[in-house]
Amino acid sequence: MSLAELRDAAAGCRNCGLYKDATQTVFGQGPSHARIVMVGEQPGDQEDKAGEPFVGPAGRILDKALAEAGIDRSTVYLTNAVKHFKFKPAERGKRRIHQQPNRTEVVACQPWLLGELSEVEPELVVCLGAVAAKSLLGASFRLTQHRGEIMDLPDTKSKVTATTHPSAVLRAENRDEVYKGLVADLVTARRSLKNAP
Repeated sequence: MSLAELRDAAAGCRNCGLYKDATQTVFGQGPSHARIVMVGEQPGDQEDKAGEPFVGPAGRILDKALAEAGIDRSTVYLTNAVKHFKFKPAERGKRRIHQQPNRTEVVACQPWLLGELSEVEPELVVCLGAVAAKSLLGASFRLTQHRGEIMDLPDTKSKVTATTHPSAVLRAENRDEVYKGLVADLVTARRSLKNAP
C-alpha cells in the first residue's frame, strides 16, 4: 500500500484497545522517500489532539536537537511505533498522563510501522527511545548497551540506530547532559549517511 493508503487504513485501526480513548490515529508525516525515518514511542497529548507526530514539548526538543545536529526536519519522515495515545486521566483536572504502551500494543501496531518503512525505504532509521527500538529490533534489545551504534535493520536495506527519546530530556535531572547525548547521537546518524556533509 502507498503511504496515503496506509494512513487511510490506519485511521480505522482496531488491532488493540487504545483507539477507544484516543482522539485519533496519529500516522507518520514527512517526505515519502526520506533518507531518514525517525520512530518515537507513541503520540503524546498534543499529538493526539493535532493528529501529527512530534508537535508537543518533546517535538520542540527534537526540532532543536535536529537543527544542532545539522539535520533539516523537513527532510525527515517522523512516525511512532504505536499510533494511538495511551494515557490515564489525572486524579484531578483534565490532564491526561502518558502511559508506556505494552508489548501487545506495540506488536498490534507493527504492521503500520513496517508498511511505512517499506514504502519510504530510508537509508537510516533512528529509533527514539527503548520502545521504538524494541519494536524493530526485538524485545531483548537494550538501548543502554547499543545506543548510537549503526546496525543493519533486519529484512531491509536500511541501517538503524537508537538513541534516547527527546521526552527523556524533559524528565532528566541532568537535562543538559542528556540533551547533549541526543545531539551527539543525531550527529553520528547524519554522518552515517552516504555522502553526508
